Amino acid sequence: MSDSQNARAASLSHIHSGTRTKGDPLSTPIVMSSVFHLPGDPAGARQYGRFDNPTWEAVEAALAHLEDADAIAFPSGMAAISSVFLALLSGGDRVLLPSDGYYTPRVLLEKHLTRLGISYDTRPTASFLEGGFAGYRMVLVETPSNPGLDVCDIRAVAEAAHAAGAIVVADNTTMTPYGQRPLDLGVDIVLAADTKAPNGHSDVLFGHVASRNGEMIETIREWRKLAGVIPGPFEAWLVLRGLETLELRFDRMCSSAETIAARLADHPAIRSVRYPGLKGDPSHSLAKTQMLRFGSLIGLTLGSKEKAEAFIDTCPLIEATTSFGGVHTSAERRARWGDDVAEGFVRLSIGCEPTETLWQAIDAALKTA
Repeated sequence: MSDSQNARAASLSHIHSGTRTKGDPLSTPIVMSSVFHLPGDPAGARQYGRFDNPTWEAVEAALAHLEDADAIAFPSGMAAISSVFLALLSGGDRVLLPSDGYYTPRVLLEKHLTRLGISYDTRPTASFLEGGFAGYRMVLVETPSNPGLDVCDIRAVAEAAHAAGAIVVADNTTMTPYGQRPLDLGVDIVLAADTKAPNGHSDVLFGHVASRNGEMIETIREWRKLAGVIPGPFEAWLVLRGLETLELRFDRMCSSAETIAARLADHPAIRSVRYPGLKGDPSHSLAKTQMLRFGSLIGLTLGSKEKAEAFIDTCPLIEATTSFGGVHTSAERRARWGDDVAEGFVRLSIGCEPTETLWQAIDAALKTA
């Protein structure tokens, strides 16, 4: 990481030190209250649990510190995405989405937002710049794409989309602020499902939106207040705890993924591997210019559905589960969700297990699959 990234990581656990007085708890308290003591004029004081909460504010401060931008917390990644759509789009607007990215935003638009007069188109991540951005009110990029791990040029997309008058949003769930910084590359809004690596322990749903555009951030914050799309204080506390070890966990996960991806690429049981960190990957040249790390996700294709499922089920250090970014290594055959991938494609999320021990388990499972 750069010196500024190291400084940001080092100071994360200390950002609340200046607000503490003698005898205060070092751990941020969980404030479980829907109402606050409010005599007289309510102006300038906490009023109601749908408006604000001290524990939210603590995790938002940590997320803002990592993003170097104002941040708003949400109860899930999809709550963050849908709030950006509903707060900033109007009837008649068009949205451009990646055709190979996370599928739920496409379903949300198709089933619900089209009824409000909001239309959308899709485009593959690898060719996202082709066709231009004229006529779009919002452009959403997800790079690397989930699950295929294709990459698009974030800075070039932002410049071209802004020239066409579009708002540019980046889903940075796969990379976290330690792996990629879309706001520094010119996007207006970055969002993520903190359910994944930021929390890291697979015990909470959470999301956030961050932006350096004050008008956009206040519009989204007002939407959250009015719509009630709010996280619980206990969930906020869990994510705050997870964020304090994110840099350490993400470093181990990415380092292990780089080692294991290279070995998978040479494994006789594997038909193909996608990982931006591999020199032969189609995304590598672009990835190394805009990513700080290459991430903890690996896409690998085995010869059949049965071989893929046998590999996942056989390996004792792989959890068969959806989602990714946990301390445990996990995997799933993504075709079962309808993703446009081969039947034997596996999304492998590398966790925090010791690298060599994890590789030995993966290798043994591949040999018997």
